[in-house]
This record gives sequence, structure tokens and C-alpha cells, in this order.
Amino acid sequence: MLSAAVSAHAQVRVTDDVGTEVALPAPARRIVSLAPHVVELLFAAGAGARVVATVDYSDYPPEARAIPRIGGSGGLDLERIVALHPDLIVGWSSGNPRRTIERLRGFGFPIYLTEPRRLEDIARDLEHLGKLAGTEPVAHQAAERFTSRYHALKARYAKRRSLRVFYQVLDPSPITVNGRHLISEILRLCGGENIFAALPVVAPVVSEEAVLEADPDVIVAGGTEESWSEWRSRWRRHAAMTAVKRDALYYIPAEILHRHTPRVLDGAEKVCAALDDARRKAETRP
Repeated sequence: MLSAAVSAHAQVRVTDDVGTEVALPAPARRIVSLAPHVVELLFAAGAGARVVATVDYSDYPPEARAIPRIGGSGGLDLERIVALHPDLIVGWSSGNPRRTIERLRGFGFPIYLTEPRRLEDIARDLEHLGKLAGTEPVAHQAAERFTSRYHALKARYAKRRSLRVFYQVLDPSPITVNGRHLISEILRLCGGENIFAALPVVAPVVSEEAVLEADPDVIVAGGTEESWSEWRSRWRRHAAMTAVKRDALYYIPAEILHRHTPRVLDGAEKVCAALDDARRKAETRP
């Protein structure tokens, strides 16, 4: 654990996604990850071998599956975390309970919180995690590859005709995202307009009636392949909806869209391809 005196003379300093400065006396050697996307970011930044514990569903890259678990959505085992003596904990601002984070801070652990709102933030997180772990060359290369790929996608889809999109996070509950969520930026990247961008909550629950009234051109869902058929059948009951009339219903695997890591661009490519398909259908099914 870091004392205040040691922290004051830290050699490694970065600011996390929520504006908190994280200071270490030396690059971290024992890192605890508190979210599946976090462990994926750490591996991408070259620090995977330094992760001593993570949470349930941390399954990418495959090496992450062998890392010991210290909890999941049902809660974290704080005693086990303390016993591991990590010199860095990396968490998720909106995904980990604030009370849990504050308790861990109270034990003296330095904590870096991720909360990317824009695609550029993922590259920044890679750079910061690389600095904290002393793996800057690997992290910098990963950040550059991500940024280059992002800009190529942006240039490719910059002039596409705009389509109004409903993005459904979970099925059957119609949870969506507002304009501040990273997924909303991906929709904009592909020429899509999020029909619920103006809502104040980042991940609001909306009613089926609200979706019907908005009458989107396209509906995109991020979930599991097993739920795809039932999800599509549910929306097809509303035959008068524009997206249904045009058969513009698309599924994107959640693991490449809901986890804010370099793989999110795989999801973005699929979203862009789906919207291009919807544009073609709009020409033949007005």
C-alpha cells in the first residue's frame, strides 16, 4: 500500500477517466482488474502477465481465463483483494459500486478508473495503463493501431446518409443508451442517429411504446446469439414500424460492442455494415 509520503514522491503519475490522479512509486507489478473489459485493456497494453486477479466473465484474451477470480456482478471479495497486496487496482467507474471503490481506496490501494465516452478515450486508457505498468512501448503501439483504424473507419463512413437508429442493450428489457455513451458515438461514426440520444440517463430503460412512437429506420441489438431469433420475432410483431417493414433488424455480438477495448472497432465495423445494408433496403422497401 502507498503511504501519503510515498505517493507525494511517486515516479509514475497519470489521470484516470474520471479526473483522479493516480500515483505510483514505480510501475505496477501486481494488478487487480475489476471488470472484464479492464483485463482485456491490460493485456492489450502489454500488462496481462501482471494481473493477479480479475472478475467473472473475463474471457478475452484466452489467457485471461486462467487468472484467479475475486468476484463479479454479485460483489467483490475485498478480503481476497487485500490479501493479494496489489500495487494497482483498475476498475470501471459506472460498473463498480462507488462504495466498494471507496473502501478499497481506504485500504490505501491506488485505483485507476476507466470510463471511456469517446473512442479516442480507449487509446488514452491504453497509454495510461502502459505507463502505470511500465509497458509503454507495447501500449503505445496498440494505441496507435487503434487510432489509425478508427480514423480510417471515420473517413470511410463520413458521408453516408443518416439513419435513425434504436440501439437495444438487453432483451427483453428495452434498455438503450443516450448520446453520452460510447455506443452512441459508434452509431454516429456509421452515419446513424440515436433516437434516444437526448435522454438524461446514460443507460435508460425505455418503453416499447416509446420505440414504436419514434419509429426508427433501424434497430440494432447487442446481445447473445441465442437470444437473436426470439428478439427479432418480438419486434416483427410490429409490422407497421419502418425498421420492421424494411427488415432492418440487426444483431451485434455484445462482447465486441459492450466492452470498451480495441475490439470495439470490430463491433463498429459490423454496425457500419448493418447500416449500409439498411440503406440498400431503404431504396427497395421505402
